[in-house]
Amino acid sequence: MVGTAVQGAPGRYFEALPDGQIECRVCPRRCRLADGQRGLCFVRARSGDGIVLTTWGRSSGYCIDPIEKKPLNHFLPGTPVLSFGTAGCNLSCRFCQNWDISKSRELETLSDEAPPERIARAAAELGCRSVAFTYNDPVIFLEYLVDTAVACHELGVRTVGVTAGYVEPEPLVEIARHLDAVNVDLKAFTESFYRRLCSAELAPVLESLDYLVNETEAWVEITTLLIPGENDSDAEIHEASAWVAETLGHDVPWHFSAFHPDYRMQDRPATSRETLRRARAIARADGHRYVYTGNVHDPEGDSTRCPGCGECVIGRDRYVLTAWGLDAAGRCRRCGTAIPGVFEEQPGSWGARRQPVRLADFELRP
Repeated sequence: MVGTAVQGAPGRYFEALPDGQIECRVCPRRCRLADGQRGLCFVRARSGDGIVLTTWGRSSGYCIDPIEKKPLNHFLPGTPVLSFGTAGCNLSCRFCQNWDISKSRELETLSDEAPPERIARAAAELGCRSVAFTYNDPVIFLEYLVDTAVACHELGVRTVGVTAGYVEPEPLVEIARHLDAVNVDLKAFTESFYRRLCSAELAPVLESLDYLVNETEAWVEITTLLIPGENDSDAEIHEASAWVAETLGHDVPWHFSAFHPDYRMQDRPATSRETLRRARAIARADGHRYVYTGNVHDPEGDSTRCPGCGECVIGRDRYVLTAWGLDAAGRCRRCGTAIPGVFEEQPGSWGARRQPVRLADFELRP
């Protein structure tokens, strides 16, 4: 059939339905689209007999961040990561902390254009050890993610995905194959929270976590944003902790981060440091070895301690490393206990700097 032309790169994972609609199969939302329509994510659109990604090669901006900001505490600590996102999201979180990007319906937000090869070259020339797909959920721009990851790996640059994990199994397999590390946002541990505040479901997120940790080579960490009165009860934290322990094990790093009033949830107070410390204490009491607090000043909650002898093997004060007690093999220098993660003989020294980058400054070479 001849359909409405929507500009974009050819997309994958869709199915033609008997009624003439096309169903997007990237995430569990499975948007059914007539010609010219966009999915809830806004960036995947029906064009004729297929789906196109309207944001391929376009970004809301590029910035060098500390890897700990993703947050990843056990993946190349102290190193710089070139971060970028596009626009849109496949969730509708009322508490979104990046709503100006993820909720954007204006493609003019995407002011910086770059093909994958330019991103990879910029990262390599700037000394970034990795490139992060972040700010909005990368599952919705998976074709751009995959193409960029391939270009990065060709230059020895690693890749990081920061995602809510709300994705169908088949595209997740492809995405995971191209990522060296992933941080998954486990937003809560009740279906009611996901339905009421995110217009989504919990079960697919748990399935994604199970697959990523137990079936792939990617390094995985978890983040839970604690919202006062919504997902911060002792009972819910214990329940989540039990599931993580049984399904993923006790060694997956878990970050409890502070909520601040934003977007459509400005009627709730910011999360206190005491709440984060309580959640951390619960998870640690349940046997989790690497539990962190985030978005607050808490050097103890930021730091990594050896489960064997209690030595501080990676000291942190927010995004600054203050101590290093690992040997070249990633073991505690004091007692020899292996610390799980992706480590090198020496940590990076990027610190807390945040450096915007213009990709147009990096010319492609033959």
